[in-house]
Amino acid sequence: MNDVSLPNAFRLIVTGGGTGGHTYPALTAVRTLQARLASRGGTLDVLWIGTPDGLEARVAPAEGIAFTTVATGKIRRSSNPLKMASPANIRDMARVPLGVAQARKAVANFRPDVVLATGGYVAVPGGLAARMCKVPLVLHEQTVRLGLANRKLASSATRIAVSSESTLPLLPEAVRGAAVVTGNPVRPEVLTGQPEKAVTALGLHGFDRRLPTLYVTGGAQGSQQINDMIRDVLPWLLERANVVHQCGPANVDTLRGHAAGLRPDLAGRYYLTPFVGPELPDVLALADIVVSRSGAGTLAELTALGKPAVFVPLASSAGNEQAHNARHLEEAGAAVALVGDVTSDRLRDALGPLLTDPARRHAMSQSARTHGRPDAADQLVNVILGAANS
Repeated sequence: MNDVSLPNAFRLIVTGGGTGGHTYPALTAVRTLQARLASRGGTLDVLWIGTPDGLEARVAPAEGIAFTTVATGKIRRSSNPLKMASPANIRDMARVPLGVAQARKAVANFRPDVVLATGGYVAVPGGLAARMCKVPLVLHEQTVRLGLANRKLASSATRIAVSSESTLPLLPEAVRGAAVVTGNPVRPEVLTGQPEKAVTALGLHGFDRRLPTLYVTGGAQGSQQINDMIRDVLPWLLERANVVHQCGPANVDTLRGHAAGLRPDLAGRYYLTPFVGPELPDVLALADIVVSRSGAGTLAELTALGKPAVFVPLASSAGNEQAHNARHLEEAGAAVALVGDVTSDRLRDALGPLLTDPARRHAMSQSARTHGRPDAADQLVNVILGAANS
């Protein structure tokens, strides 16, 4: 696809968001398509259909992407069918026809070559509008199992781009022929980190480079669960590793107070920070092991980099996706998944063999890399361009 003649001007509508898991793959695909077209003298016009309070409302305008919103209806899930018929669900579902009408108007006015839907409630009106306006619809699914929005849209899709081979048998037979495995797009800068830059930027001069380095992250807000476990095993951990701990802004003072009691030599191996910003690629390059949640974006980055990981899935993630993601990699020998009753002792038992056995780390790294798809953005762009010509 890279060698075919590209259109002079390509028009794309992106719809999806709410969280980074839906937003960043779309943004990476947009950037990659833009670069591909620009390399051949072409241009890309993009309109993003999102929600006013989702992450995409900040990200799209910051990237210079035209942005519009539509009404959406959020489904509050429950295993009890009666609870699904709650007043809040009924009220929100009544908003969906309005959202579809607004999205249909946006699609008709913008006249895109393709609509790319990456999931989240807002993707449903945009995806349905694409079908009504007879515009090719490409779905992208980040997790192993189709999310709720993509399940609703699957029968309308021209192509369904999935992140994992193991998604294919889980798809309804009627739509399996439209599926293609692309992987989950990873921001290119994540793949180009340099360990020494992290040491310099963060001042990690107390680190003992003969020891492995552990990167602990609970996401932008931090994770109380992960922070508490790390706190409880910290002296044991620092005997065996250097630690970069991204704890979230709400927890930094408490953890700093706890770390004040560490022996000076151990304290020098512990770097605590509320947030890791532009230096994240360098921190990931420095890390020998990662402890984190198991959202789809995190999995895509860590497998593309071949990083051994101990995952502590977020129990409340939609459809229990994080636990499913983590178990999928654990079964392949590419990670350790701590699910169910997760304690500090279980974390220590999971980390111990990885910290002390370089061969075990290497084997897990190799397994992780076989699941990584660093070219996922290029593959998704191929699918988008192919759909426009279908």
